[in-house]
Amino acid sequence: MTAPRAWLPLSEPEFHVLLALGSEELHGYGIILAAEAATGGRVRLRTGTLYTVLRRMQARGWVEESEHRPEPAEDDARRRYYRVTAEGRAVARAEAQRLASLAALARSRGLLPDLPTSG
Repeated sequence: MTAPRAWLPLSEPEFHVLLALGSEELHGYGIILAAEAATGGRVRLRTGTLYTVLRRMQARGWVEESEHRPEPAEDDARRRYYRVTAEGRAVARAEAQRLASLAALARSRGLLPDLPTSG
């Protein structure tokens, strides 16, 4: 198993696929919709890009096809559902930490506003 940090930085499509699958199993179009919703439409994964990324991530052991399926009346038999693996979650976590560190550095240099405090 390769150390998660060895894969960094991730491409934006890779990171968004891992983010989309981080909380639920999805089919390809669901991943596309999740990435668009999470970014207010800024990230629009094209089908070819998505399936290229999914194949690469499967080969690396980051995602796998899921056996879980919705009820037949709510499903299309042609859909493939995906879920993130423990290794994929570790890679996503490492990338999130890398990006958080960069944001903290930018904030310390006055390039980003301070985060609001609660309370």
